[in-house]
Amino acid sequence: MADRYGADILANNPHRARRPRSTERPIEIGLVVEDAETGFVGAVLRVEYGRMVLEDRNGRTKPFPVGPGYLIDGKAVILTPPKKTGPAAPTRTASGSVAVKGARAKVALPSRIYVEGRHDAELVEQVWGEDLRIEGVVVEYLGGVDDLAAIVAEFRPEPGRRLGVLVDHLVAGSKEARIAEAVRRGRGGEHTLVVGHPFVDIWEAVKPARIGVVQWPVVPKGQDWKHGVCEALGWRHRDQADIAAAWQKIRGR
Repeated sequence: MADRYGADILANNPHRARRPRSTERPIEIGLVVEDAETGFVGAVLRVEYGRMVLEDRNGRTKPFPVGPGYLIDGKAVILTPPKKTGPAAPTRTASGSVAVKGARAKVALPSRIYVEGRHDAELVEQVWGEDLRIEGVVVEYLGGVDDLAAIVAEFRPEPGRRLGVLVDHLVAGSKEARIAEAVRRGRGGEHTLVVGHPFVDIWEAVKPARIGVVQWPVVPKGQDWKHGVCEALGWRHRDQADIAAAWQKIRGR
């Protein structure tokens, strides 16, 4: 006997094909959404702990859970937490200058900066390296202040080709001060600037609080200063490799 009613009339739902499917949409601050249940329309003001706050055109705010049940331009959406972004590009250089995004280093200028001491030069690079590269200023390593007069004579400073020198432990009455004065009075001295710091060692230029002490250790005369500091701080100081490791530790603080 034939089935006069045919197949199950509920097997195929004619409305299912036309039912709108929700799409996922990451939340963004300022995104205008409508709560499908209450009809509240507002812009996303903030998102935290799985909830968001919407603000309507009249300034009224209302909290809602993040998830399904919302409309954007009449289309159903499932709101998801904001996409995580990578760390923002730094806005300041290590020296505190305004960072120039995407800037390329300039072609090296004729002028130069010499820095006495390897650790001094490394600190200059760490703090001002980015700024100097943008300006096209090359920093050279000065092995010792005794070589300064010969370097100035070879460099021959002149207008548009100036020389800057950072001397280690430049204090009145010292050998460094006498050499700096001789350079100032010599040929090209008006285009050469010799400056320095008063510290026993460039390590002292780092605030002692960075290494967890109130002040830098006082090292007895006759003892190597770096070794004495490491000994007072309880750091290894058997050889130059230990001293280099100590300096890296200080710079990393």
